[in-house]
Amino acid sequence: MTLWHFPDRSGVLRRMALIALLVELACTPLQAAQAQDRPVSYVPAPHAPIAEEAWSATENGASADFLVVLNTQAVVPTAVLQTDRARRAEQVHQHLWETAEDSQRSLRAWLDARRISYRAFYIVNALLVRADRGLLLALGERPDVARVITNPSVKVDIERPVLPQDIVEAAVVDAVPWGVQRIGAPEVWSLGFTGEGVVVAGQDTGYQWDHPALRQQYRGWDGSTANHDYNWHDAIHTTGSNCLPDSKEPCDDDGHGTHTMGTIVGDDGGVNQIGVAPGARWIGCRNMNEGVGTPATYIECFEFFLAPYPVGGNASQGQPSMAPHIINNSWSCPPDEGCDETHIALLAQTVEAVRAAGIMVVASAGNGGSSCGTVNAPPGMYNAAYTVGATGSDAVDTIAPFSSRGTGTALIKPDIAAPGVLVTSSTVGGSYTTLNGTSMAAPHVAGAVALLWSTRPDLIGLVTLTESLLNATAVQRTSTQCGDAADAVPNNVYGWGRVDAFEAVHSALEGTVTGHVTSLGLTPIANVRVEAASSTLRTYGALTDATGAYVLRPISGTYTVTATLHGYLSASYAGVQIPAGLTLTQDFSLARAAMLYLPLVLH
Repeated sequence: MTLWHFPDRSGVLRRMALIALLVELACTPLQAAQAQDRPVSYVPAPHAPIAEEAWSATENGASADFLVVLNTQAVVPTAVLQTDRARRAEQVHQHLWETAEDSQRSLRAWLDARRISYRAFYIVNALLVRADRGLLLALGERPDVARVITNPSVKVDIERPVLPQDIVEAAVVDAVPWGVQRIGAPEVWSLGFTGEGVVVAGQDTGYQWDHPALRQQYRGWDGSTANHDYNWHDAIHTTGSNCLPDSKEPCDDDGHGTHTMGTIVGDDGGVNQIGVAPGARWIGCRNMNEGVGTPATYIECFEFFLAPYPVGGNASQGQPSMAPHIINNSWSCPPDEGCDETHIALLAQTVEAVRAAGIMVVASAGNGGSSCGTVNAPPGMYNAAYTVGATGSDAVDTIAPFSSRGTGTALIKPDIAAPGVLVTSSTVGGSYTTLNGTSMAAPHVAGAVALLWSTRPDLIGLVTLTESLLNATAVQRTSTQCGDAADAVPNNVYGWGRVDAFEAVHSALEGTVTGHVTSLGLTPIANVRVEAASSTLRTYGALTDATGAYVLRPISGTYTVTATLHGYLSASYAGVQIPAGLTLTQDFSLARAAMLYLPLVLH
């Protein structure tokens, strides 16, 4: 398996290739020539191997890039999904790699014999080939080829919707932006968790790796030198922007990618604490050339993340052990830009493969609102992606007018919502700017996952469970706009609600303290205030019911637990260790306070 394969041009191999070609032509007389002589009016049937758009792209002798999809597609065995995250990533990679290697062998040899360059993928079993009409038809007639489709250039939906208040408020910059505060990230930091031990990846317009808010968090920076191997890949192999093709170090030709990564991990060590999880590390892949990507560049970035390899290397050097834990995707591949059903299916396989490896795929919903049925493009439309809508900065998290909502099917999207209006973050040139969009909302959720997995490393790779925790702890918001009931949660506007990083962490870390409060161990006492207090954590309190029972659910840690009620002497236990996920029983026995009377003495 190679990145780009260029056959050896030595004289010996040239003669061998010519002999092989002549032998094949003798066995299949003039197949290529006959294909070229097909009438121009020929149009492939809807289910023919050659897509109609591919046929049209080769009119008048033109050549174009095509994705050649093979019949054999890997299915990850169920047993692989039951292993731990590190082992699962390795096994998913191995299974996909071996399937592609075995099934592509004949096709690649066929292309090599014709001295045709190609890029082979393994995360989906497909090759990227530049072809004219003759080669296109010859490919379509091969028994191992399922489909030949175009590789359209997609002007990705990364526009920043302008809102009326932007002119007034865009210059307002806080040390900790409002969105980071709104989802409770600083409260998680106060517990001592900032994303340590978690690696977040992003595929976007690229990244300024040495931005003051991003350099220390870049996995390729050790504090003194940079090493971009396994930490950066450029899927853009052509010119067309201020980033060189196949850039050997992270580069951003737009600023969009640098902004999204800043919201995930950004912190310059000074006043600009712009990221949700500043203790996490990041790696990146450029999948767009000045905002224009292709299905092949998106697939290539996912493939790099599944098993990163050195700069200038290829997929055969991939190391699943270097895979990130989370991938942020603030891009789309809309149907009106050429992503048809086959592209959508191919990208769906890609996202599902990454998820199978235990990597969480976070995706923006898109900026197609306020109409319903507008979550209609990869990757946000997929069930395998965790899709994020955008909310505003008002107190009730009103959905942003541009936020896409609903798929038009039974699948509810977005899954969750996050701040996406007036989001201040990093941009190219070492500066900061304020933008709007679901592209700004998704990084808040990617950062929230990093915080959650930092506090509970045993959750890493458990994508479904993680999604359930985020859903259950979101601040619920409802809407009937897209046909949902008035109290429906989830719904097609907010999903499960606005993400709350602190409550997700609390839920993952909480322990339970329960017990009864009685008078001298006999009579239950109602309405007793029981509190668990800590010098560094929140104070949690509850009242006993008629049976004297109480339940507290604090974050795990060390507390002083106290029971108080007017008319009784309070009781307290210091140094109580409350473990996460377990229940501790602590009963109290209270004594009535003595009534003191001071006699009035008259002389």
